[in-house]
Amino acid sequence: MSRIILRGGAALGVLALAIAPAYAGSSEALLKRLHEKGILSDEDYTELLAQEQAEASAPTPASAPAAAAPAGDPGLYVKRTESGIGLEVGPATIKFSGSVNGFYVHDNPASASATTAVTGGVASVGTRNSSAVRNGLLPGFLKVEVSTKQEGWDIGAFFGMYPGINSAAWGALGANNGGQPTALATAGIDFRQTYLTFGKPTVGTFKIGRDIGLFGSEAILNDITLLSSGTPGGNVAPGNTTLGRIGVGYIYTDFQPQITYTSPSFGGVQASVGVFQPLSSLTGPAQENSQPGFQGKITYDATLGGIGLRAWAGGVTQRHNEITGQSYTGQGLDFGGKLTAGPITAVGYYYTAKGLGTTVLGLHDTDGFGNARKSDGFYLQALASFGKFAVGGSYGESSLHYANAADALASPNLVDTNSSWVGQVRYSLTSWVTLIGEYTHSKAKAHSGNAASSDALALGGILFF
Repeated sequence: MSRIILRGGAALGVLALAIAPAYAGSSEALLKRLHEKGILSDEDYTELLAQEQAEASAPTPASAPAAAAPAGDPGLYVKRTESGIGLEVGPATIKFSGSVNGFYVHDNPASASATTAVTGGVASVGTRNSSAVRNGLLPGFLKVEVSTKQEGWDIGAFFGMYPGINSAAWGALGANNGGQPTALATAGIDFRQTYLTFGKPTVGTFKIGRDIGLFGSEAILNDITLLSSGTPGGNVAPGNTTLGRIGVGYIYTDFQPQITYTSPSFGGVQASVGVFQPLSSLTGPAQENSQPGFQGKITYDATLGGIGLRAWAGGVTQRHNEITGQSYTGQGLDFGGKLTAGPITAVGYYYTAKGLGTTVLGLHDTDGFGNARKSDGFYLQALASFGKFAVGGSYGESSLHYANAADALASPNLVDTNSSWVGQVRYSLTSWVTLIGEYTHSKAKAHSGNAASSDALALGGILFF
């Protein structure tokens, strides 16, 4: 209501009309009440009543249409995404996801002696038990995804930061190097992912940047210890991560610089191929590699008779050029599958390689003269869910073989087999938080007959959003 009334009584009447919606009854009834109490004169009452009746009989104007984004300036308008945590800002969608975890890990190592020395063994060896509050196989992470559509192309930019809860060693070259369990130390950040994508549903997707590799990726992504601890590794001075089942069933795929292409899905079949930054050997002679690495993977997803199936096969190859002039090709194949039947999920995995090494790419891959060693490994796993509870277990091992007879003489304590048993119990506290208890028995055996075994108990939890 917009009026200019000079008389004092009329002004009170206007105020009364303004506040009338707060009272039961009509504005006319309120004016009548004020007139009866003498607050409004006969003249004021008659005038205000006539104005109120005229406004009440006037047609209601049509509602104004909702404001639309100004042409050429869509960036002024923001709304939340339909799913996940994120925002739609003009033409772009920004999404956030992350994880935090922590575990109390108690490790009972083998007693150090001449017979427990195993070069490349993953079982702990020490003089006493150790306790740590640390990350599991995963550090924490925060991922940021920015996506949009431009000229018919789906465009994306991805950033993945992986901070741990444990302090990094002073002077360490990376966040996952040995820990620094002393006061005034700080945790490191492993910036594993930074890449761009562009593609179309009918063309496929191209990726350029740093992300997880193709060979061995399904092995770790389907491993139940990915959410827990598994084999602890260095528990006295913990770094950002444990080993999980790395080195006791598969070789770590790693996050690597790459240019890859992933096809559309054809009847559940999808293929990826890529060119990768060449990796040098960690333990062999120095290298100056002239060719990139190549990796590929094919997956198949289906539901057969109510049973979910995912099967995969992958490969890697890279030519290594040593500064001594000798060359060899590191190559490997892996394959596996996952079956889901009701509350039961089962996974089987196997790999075979030459010149890749064991545990991580390039570790003990050759002898001291650059001759390639063969390796292989597998793991079997099952997980059963009962409401909020889940119980799982797995067994796996990784083996490394001598390059030749001279290698056997030169490295008698080289690891023959690393293996582990894992038992795990989970409780889904909420849709975000899972509490986990786990027992892991790890064993390392050398070609010489030396052996070491360790037992670890982990209790903690992990959150995903």
